[in-house]
Amino acid sequence: MFSFDQLRGFVAVAEELHFGRAAERLSMTQPPLSRQIQKLEREVGVLLLERDRRHVVLTAAGEAFLAEARRLLALAERAPDLAQRISAGSSGTLRIGFTAASSYGVLGRLLNAVEEQLPEIDIELAEMVTREQVAALSSGELDLGLGRPPFDSEVFGSRIHHREQLLVAVPREHPLAARPGPLRPDDLIDVPLIMHSPIKARYFYDLVVSLLPISHQNVVHTVSQVLTMVWLVAAGRGIAFVPASATGLGVEGVVYQALEGLPENPVELHLLWPRASRNPVVRRVLEIGPR
Repeated sequence: MFSFDQLRGFVAVAEELHFGRAAERLSMTQPPLSRQIQKLEREVGVLLLERDRRHVVLTAAGEAFLAEARRLLALAERAPDLAQRISAGSSGTLRIGFTAASSYGVLGRLLNAVEEQLPEIDIELAEMVTREQVAALSSGELDLGLGRPPFDSEVFGSRIHHREQLLVAVPREHPLAARPGPLRPDDLIDVPLIMHSPIKARYFYDLVVSLLPISHQNVVHTVSQVLTMVWLVAAGRGIAFVPASATGLGVEGVVYQALEGLPENPVELHLLWPRASRNPVVRRVLEIGPR
């Protein structure tokens, strides 16, 4: 197999078309350069240069080989730099999972920050509910998640990326839509309720029942996605408790009301990553994200 030294010698001779000048350019003497070219031609199996005492000319095979030799040398020169940048986390691939609700502004801001500070990172996105993200992070299919707690702190690192209000989504024609806010919990007694699934939307279910006296006999639908809840509200099926980012959905026929007595910004969205992650990009992204 030919060596990179042989390729460099060939390229120098091909560009100078003179063994003496090529040897001087390479800071070597002419005899070892001539031996390099001969060995290279034996390895390739064809004549690359026609030479006599006065002239050096590339053969047709030599012309074609020159282009490939330059390409191989360029790749070899770039490889250490690429490896260093990947090791430092400034280049590479980041696979991000996100919930549908987190895409309403939050995801875009994260992507913009990564693009601005780490422009050579390739980002792959996958919309998943939190439990699917956890499984994908565990299996190595994802590097970073935007999801809702709880998480196994021994397996995953996490930190709060975004906080927001919990609002009441009300059909526009409902009397509560015209009520001067904020609404009181008593205003919601006997109002049909579209509720989060305790299995597929566990975080929101646990949050709502911990903050409000929910009458389960009023629950008319149980769903897992915020968008689905808002569409059902627009259809007049009931009210729903949604994160403030849902206002960005632009669904017609829905009014969003604040609710009295709730903590400020109780809805949390976390960045989530495997503690055993070996992807240097994860570390760099966590450095630029909000703390």
